[in-house]
Amino acid sequence: MTGPRPPAPETPDDVPTEVEGETLPELPADRPSWGRRAWRLAREWGLTLLAVVVVWQVVGWLRAPNLPDLAPDFTLRDLDGEVVHLSDYRGRTVLLNFWATWCPPCRAEIPSFAKYAREHPDVVVLGIAADGTPRALRKAAEAMGITYRVLVGDQQTLAAYGVETLPTTVVVGPEGDVRYAHTGLMLGPQIAFAASR
Repeated sequence: MTGPRPPAPETPDDVPTEVEGETLPELPADRPSWGRRAWRLAREWGLTLLAVVVVWQVVGWLRAPNLPDLAPDFTLRDLDGEVVHLSDYRGRTVLLNFWATWCPPCRAEIPSFAKYAREHPDVVVLGIAADGTPRALRKAAEAMGITYRVLVGDQQTLAAYGVETLPTTVVVGPEGDVRYAHTGLMLGPQIAFAASR
């Protein structure tokens, strides 16, 4: 009596025809190789991931606030106390990212916004904080690696932009027109897509 047979190898080239004197049955010719199975699995997961990203994007767009054609102007202060108006940036594309220090999705998307701001200096990225004092926000910005300008938001500005859920991002065109709005987490490709609208 012989011991148990070893498991069949994954690739047909490595399939032995004999083990300890016993002839093994041949594998079916149509059995997919490891490489073909891996490709099929990657393709199926890739399509699933793509579907999830599309749904995620559409849901964020559907949940976005209903804004007027022209972006409401605002007067807010940055962390150094300097007064900032949205109209200061007329002629440039502006990404307004409404966020809060307590918001996990906000914190998760900040590195993507920081990277986008570094790689696209022609686009203005403004983080409008829904909570915190300038001092607390400065500490949070340093801890989270925010490299773009942070403004201290107020209820009037949040209401003007219909911000009820954080994070919310609004893209304002060079003429002050609202080009895109999204509620929920945004990552690099989504930010680039939104800014190109």
